[in-house]
This record gives sequence, structure tokens and C-alpha cells, in this order.
Amino acid sequence: MASIHFLGAAGTVTGSKFLLEYQGKRVLIDCGLFQGRKELRQRNWRALPIPPRSIDAIVLTHAHIDHTGGLPRVVRDGFHGPVYCTSGTRDLSALLLPDSAHLQEEEARYANKEGFSKHRPALPLYSVEDAQRALKLFETFGYERTREILPGITLTFYRAGHILGSAVCVFHLERTNQRVVFTGDLGRYHAPILRDPQTVRSATTLVVESTYGDREHGDQRPVDALCEAVLSAYERKGMVVIPAFSVGRTQELLYHLRNLEADKRIPELEVFVDSPMACDATPIYVAHAEEHDLDMSAIVKRGESPLATKRTRFVTSPQESRQLNQVDGPGIIISASGMATGGRILHHLKNRLPDPRNTVLFVGYQSEGSRGRRMLDGEKEVKIHGQMVRVEAEVRTVSGFSAHADWTETLRWMDGFESPPRQTLLVHGEPSALQALKGRVEARGWPAYIPEYLEKVELAQ
Repeated sequence: MASIHFLGAAGTVTGSKFLLEYQGKRVLIDCGLFQGRKELRQRNWRALPIPPRSIDAIVLTHAHIDHTGGLPRVVRDGFHGPVYCTSGTRDLSALLLPDSAHLQEEEARYANKEGFSKHRPALPLYSVEDAQRALKLFETFGYERTREILPGITLTFYRAGHILGSAVCVFHLERTNQRVVFTGDLGRYHAPILRDPQTVRSATTLVVESTYGDREHGDQRPVDALCEAVLSAYERKGMVVIPAFSVGRTQELLYHLRNLEADKRIPELEVFVDSPMACDATPIYVAHAEEHDLDMSAIVKRGESPLATKRTRFVTSPQESRQLNQVDGPGIIISASGMATGGRILHHLKNRLPDPRNTVLFVGYQSEGSRGRRMLDGEKEVKIHGQMVRVEAEVRTVSGFSAHADWTETLRWMDGFESPPRQTLLVHGEPSALQALKGRVEARGWPAYIPEYLEKVELAQ
């Protein structure tokens, strides 16, 4: 019998970990960190319910930390098998995993210095050395190429269109002829830079993400809303401060800003990309030509920069970042993290929030309890670095920039199946989104089920 043990992203959008067990073999699909609420983050410190050394292989759908960030700890605790992914995922993980480890080490160092940890001494979840050891296990192959990763188990990657390197993972269990499909995070149709999600024709079991299972992104083109926000702040001589994930979202913003400027819809403004990670990830996006859609390819072929305006500055050092506090508007600052939970964006928010000339523009999902969600909910004060900061700046959101398919796009992707899977398992969503998508899937006549955290589900044959 084959089964999936749901070790993460069950009833929540973070911590993706799905253990596929078949014929005595164990494959872990994704190995993500839990993020958001404290009760979720505490799960990162718990040992897996199985010994890591008993896992035969790990497969990564894409490089985001909620899908890869637990890998260094699993390697430290005994896993030594191969980690399969696309080349784009490997290249981005080489940036993200050491950075995640560095943040863990810095947090432990600060806790020891200030003495606020319950543990003596406070330790990082894992180290940079652990991350580097994990990266040495990576093995890559391309989309639409089938590879036997373990005896009797083959894997094929299909484009997911979410971020560079993202893949829908299709496993064929040869002895039982089961076909198990994990969407990872599905991207959107007609999004810039990357090609659309690829169609998968069949599955006996489908494990599908549900981030926007209860929402539509709407008809408004996000680029128009971005243009309006920039022009509004420009008229007030204010700065547009954009919390954005360093990988994926920042590159999409740069692409749109470049095109808005080229089309003379916005003036030439200074655009500061204040994220070392984004500075490193952006050329990787340009380099992976095999991922580019037709418009992105055309810009590159003309010898132009597709991910920079004429006055874009990539800010790397802490000193350069601090100097941005002295820069007067109008202009644009793009900085991480995307939910304003940490990173350099906090310094910019602390400096710019009290000024009504400025705009804070959220361009992605804001999880419950995050600082970004509280600002969008209208809180007039937020705590940053232990101080309460007044929110006098304009606060806007543009949902259409999400790299996740909404429920209509998810069902559109599911339309590609020639017949319904025998079971559809819904993951990677808040409870309301999971329930909403379940109802929509069942309305199609497909059996659907929402697994609970740590539940093991036997797979249909």
C-alpha cells in the first residue's frame, strides 16, 4: 500500500512536508519551515515523527523557505540521500538556505546578548554549515524528463509557473500503477516572466494547494493598480514602500515598473531594491532563459534589461540601506520581507510610516497575525523594534500580484485532467480557503478531502 503522511501545510499555508511511502521506500516532498503564528513556528523545533535517516529521497517543488527551509535541519539530523529539483530551484536555494541559516544564527546570537531566551544558551535551528551540507545533496533534471529516483518510483517535473524553477511533481508507482501528483504552489496564467503552468493529464491521487481557494484576484490588472499607487505618491512627493518577497515578487515588480516607465505611464524615478537576496536572485531570473515567456525572451533578445528601470539601484550593504532614510521622495523602495515580519523593510516602515506623503503598498498574501495583515486591517499603530509607530502613511494592497493561482485558475488547471483523480487532497491553505475549494471540487463530481496535520492517508489505487 502507498500512503502520504501530512507533516506540514495541512490546515495552514506553511511548513510543506508530505511523506510518500511506497513498497518500503520513503520520499519526502518538500521540507519547509513553518512561519506566521508562534504555535506554528514552534513546530520547527519538533523532531520529525520518523528518523530523517530513514528517508530515501527528498523532492522539492520550489525554493521558497516554507517549502525548503527545514532541509538543513533534516540533513543535520541524519538525512543523507539525494534532493531532487529543477536547476532553477537549486540556484535559488543556494541563496535562500544559507540566508535562512544566517538569520537563525543572528537571532540566537541576539537572544543570548539580550538574555530574553528561555534557553541557555539560545541555539539556532540550524547553521550556515548545515545549509551548505544540504546543498551538496542536490541533484537536478529538467521539465518533462522522467527519472527513476528509487526502484519502482519515477518522477517527472512539469512547469508550475509560481517562481523560477517551480514544478508540479508527478510520481509513477510502477508496481501498482498509481500516479500521484503534487502541485506544489501553482502559478497564474498570463503572468509575466515565466511560462504558464503546464497541463497534467492524469492522476490517481492529486495533492493540490488551496492558498486562494476562497478568493479571486479580480479583473483589475495589477499593473494598473501599481501605476496608480506610484502616481498618487509622486503627486505628494512621497515614497512608495513595497514589502516584497525577495524571490519572485521583487522580480515581477521590477518587470512591471520597467514597462510602465518605457511606456511613459510613470516618470523616471529612483527605484531602490534593498534586499541582498533580491539583488542576487534577479540575475538568476535573467539567466534561466528556458523559463522565460515570449515577452521576457523578446526583451532579452533586444539586449535590454527586463528587470530594471533606468534608475534602479540594487542596495546590498547595511550602510547603503541606512542611507536610504535620508532620501526624499518621490521614489520607490522595494525591500523584504513581504509580510513585514522582519528584515530591512522594518527600518523603512519605521522611518516612513509616520509621514502621510508616503504609501505602503502590499503586493502579496499577508498571513493572519503578521504585521502586514494588521496594517491592512487598519491598525493605527504597529510595533517595530520594540517601539510603537504611528501609521499615517497611506496603506494599499494589490492582490493581483499574487504568484498563487486563485480558485478559478486552480479549477482551470484541473480541467486539464482527462478524468477525475480517484482522490483529491487539499493542502496549503487556511481553513476557510480549504473548505471553499473542497466545495468547488466536489461540485465538479470529484471526491475531495482535507487532511489534518500529522494524519496519514492511504492512497487510492
